[in-house]
Amino acid sequence: MEQNATQKKPRRKIVFPIILSLVLVGALVFGIKEYTYYSAHTVTDNAQVDADISPVVARVGGYVKEIRFVDNEYVHAGDTLVVLDDRDYQVRLQQAVAALTSQKQTVDVSQVQVNEARSSIATAEASVEQAKVGVWKANEDFTRYENLYNDHAITKAQFDDAKAAKESAEAALRIVQTQVPTQTRRVDVNERQVGATASNLASRQADVDYAKLQLSYTVITAPATGIVSRRNIQLGQLVQAGQTLFAVVNAYGIYITANFKETQLEPLRIGEKVDITADAYSDSTFHGEIQSFSGATGAKFSLLPPDNATGNFVKVVQRVPVRIKFIADSSLVRLLRPGMSVSVVVYTK
Repeated sequence: MEQNATQKKPRRKIVFPIILSLVLVGALVFGIKEYTYYSAHTVTDNAQVDADISPVVARVGGYVKEIRFVDNEYVHAGDTLVVLDDRDYQVRLQQAVAALTSQKQTVDVSQVQVNEARSSIATAEASVEQAKVGVWKANEDFTRYENLYNDHAITKAQFDDAKAAKESAEAALRIVQTQVPTQTRRVDVNERQVGATASNLASRQADVDYAKLQLSYTVITAPATGIVSRRNIQLGQLVQAGQTLFAVVNAYGIYITANFKETQLEPLRIGEKVDITADAYSDSTFHGEIQSFSGATGAKFSLLPPDNATGNFVKVVQRVPVRIKFIADSSLVRLLRPGMSVSVVVYTK
């Protein structure tokens, strides 16, 4: 018995150092492995899935006539999703078209008046030429009658008739000569009227275009391809301009926002490869790359950003949002939803 006890003591002395050595070697190997890994990688689990979310806002008011989607339905850009009652806008469009037609007729009438005034100028100028011929003939007759009168070949009455005809022709010439500038001024006035009515015509056309635009807003379409969520309307509901109706999560705008500590930023560069693991799909690894860095830390964009000049300064490691895009799109990537938690590993070496 004493011999067996003496044999066990040396064995115990040998086993314990071996176990301790193995533990130390394992710890050393693990430490070297972790140091090597983290010296070539930057890791954070403070990351989430983000996406471009387009809120759809009513641009005109009206009663909801049709809703052509259900919550969480996949839609394509341009699909008609909501139709508002457009009867009021149809009436406004008809009124604008009627006003435009009336204004066009006014312009046409004014143009006709301009054409008439221009033809009156030509008539007045022809009358002037005719009156000049009459004056020439009256002057010739007066000269002949004056010579005959001096030779006592005609009576005083015949000479007076020739003189009166001459003066009458000259007076008629002066009258028709005044008609030319009068008709010219009339043309100018009518042309100004045409210009004024034409300017109103442009305004009426703008009213028609605006009415058509307002009418088009009663048909609300999907701004992007994606999933419709947060429906806030019902059939028959009166919506107001500016009211948010629903939102569309862009199916092709999914990306990762990773909030790295400021002490982790030094090795990070745009274009570096990233491995992404989503908590929802832990067995799958997504691949991406760094796309951009935020212009400020997350705290600066908060509702009440901290002010270190208040005297209550406590140094806190800040985090900077880093945008990471997916390298390859896949059906599994499309299953990710904004807000999901992910972990990212950046290959810095």
